[in-house]
Amino acid sequence: MNTPLLDTQALEQTLQQFADERDWNSFHSPKNLAMALTGEVGELVELFQWLTEEESTQVANNPATARAVRDEVADVLLYLVRLASVLGIDLNEAVEQKMKSNALKYPA
Repeated sequence: MNTPLLDTQALEQTLQQFADERDWNSFHSPKNLAMALTGEVGELVELFQWLTEEESTQVANNPATARAVRDEVADVLLYLVRLASVLGIDLNEAVEQKMKSNALKYPA
């Protein structure tokens, strides 16, 4: 058995417990989670708006933006993992299949 590229099981369980403790499961429909994910991606993009290419490479190291960019990247990941979990998508399998598909589509 190969080592998984991505193992989100513990995070999925943590997110499920978080939702359970707050009685949020009724709000975590795929539609709502996809919309929330889009909002978080927008907040991440906003941090890069109007930056030069060079400035954008330093956003995670710049004290003025580092915390915000880390928080938004985390939010994007959390919503993506939660969405995949609610939809029953095995993210590791999806990533592995997509990487194979990309290798065929874009040969070296």
